[in-house]
Amino acid sequence: MSDERDTSKLWGGRFGEATDAFVQRFTASVGFDRRMAAQDIAGSLAHARMLRSAGVLDDAELQSIEDGLGKIAAEIEDGSFRWSVELEDVHMNIEARLTELIGVTGKKLHTGRSRNDQVATDIRLYLRAAIDDLAVELTRLQRGLVELALDNCDTIMPGFTHLQTAQPVVFGHHLLAWNEMLERDHGRLLDCRARMNQSPLGAAALAGTTYPIDRAMTAAELGFERPTANSLDSVSDRDFAIEFCAAGALLLTHLSRMSEELVLWTSAQFDFVTLPDRFCTGSSIMPQKKNPDVPELVRGKVGRVNGHLVSLLTLMKSQPLAYNKDNQEDKEPLFDTVDTLSDCLRAFADMVPAIEPNAAAMREAARRGFSTATDLADYLVRAGLPFRDAHDVVGRAVAHGVDSGQDLAEMDLATLQGFCAEIGEDVYDVLTLEGSVAARDHLGGTAPAQVRAAAQRALAALDARGAG
Repeated sequence: MSDERDTSKLWGGRFGEATDAFVQRFTASVGFDRRMAAQDIAGSLAHARMLRSAGVLDDAELQSIEDGLGKIAAEIEDGSFRWSVELEDVHMNIEARLTELIGVTGKKLHTGRSRNDQVATDIRLYLRAAIDDLAVELTRLQRGLVELALDNCDTIMPGFTHLQTAQPVVFGHHLLAWNEMLERDHGRLLDCRARMNQSPLGAAALAGTTYPIDRAMTAAELGFERPTANSLDSVSDRDFAIEFCAAGALLLTHLSRMSEELVLWTSAQFDFVTLPDRFCTGSSIMPQKKNPDVPELVRGKVGRVNGHLVSLLTLMKSQPLAYNKDNQEDKEPLFDTVDTLSDCLRAFADMVPAIEPNAAAMREAARRGFSTATDLADYLVRAGLPFRDAHDVVGRAVAHGVDSGQDLAEMDLATLQGFCAEIGEDVYDVLTLEGSVAARDHLGGTAPAQVRAAAQRALAALDARGAG
């Protein structure tokens, strides 16, 4: 065995030879975990202040550590900090630089903690801030949706099942359906934040520490609700990251469904909406093309986040307690999920308020598809027919309309009465598109008055969220 000791490592005393250069690169995480530098410094400051309170550090040592960490934060901010792969990760890089700046006092900072509870704390701090930022962008998107809905409470379009014309709705009602999905996504993000807002700091490597630490003090300083309850669990589980990725996958699934509809609606076959040029691109060969690239790309990114969720689930499924090096693999999928959600929400929040509905095309599509057939059936039920008999009558009337090229509202009264004698002149009140949507006048229905009230409630809720 070589007698060359690895003195470059802060943990190198145990080892009799230097780490293989490839293994050093293979096991290093500083290339991606350095984005948690601000959180690492915040955790170290809280830990140092707690050590002073516990009598482990004196006033001068605490001041020296605070000054040194402040200088490091400034170096990272201005880009002059030198990151070293040899020092493995963000924690060791910052600690080594601190010792370089302030001497032996820098080595005291790690008293009573481990990189295991350090990284668990950093990730929670990072993800908590990320969720706060994502919630702001999600709220901005929701506001754009709801305001667009409020402007389109009377814009009639076909509602679909199986992508076949079903019943008329108003465009604002459809937009508010999107908002309901996003409202649940917002709630899931906040639920995830609340569950993970506990401080692992003080759990140390796995069993806690023999030093007289005050975990409630560090938890409070870092804005956590309370310390975690079990040291083994504190350092070994990443369920909060999995929960976040699950919430993110659902959010992107909803954005993907919205994207799919926008892609359809902007096509020449639908022509329901127009997207501004700045959210589209052209074709390299077909000069007439205007491609909805932003919705298409958002639709595609859901697969990437779904993959990150499966990656984290697989990462954790067979790990024994407590910490294992496997958990270094949690960060890249987590960070990319945050970045992907942030980009997609920003793109949609910018784009949605600029959507221009083509009311005439929407109305014509609703008129063509026999979308008031259910209204005629309901009319016959109110006239005394059993629903199944009414269903049969309307089915025969629709078949005639297909053959004759007439919508139900275009058939004369004699033709309609040929299918059922109970039909009277007042039938045309329910066969119009306006009559159809107005008849659904209940909570959650598509009547313009209901949609307007729902949009106003949604805006009030978003206003209250902002005030809170």
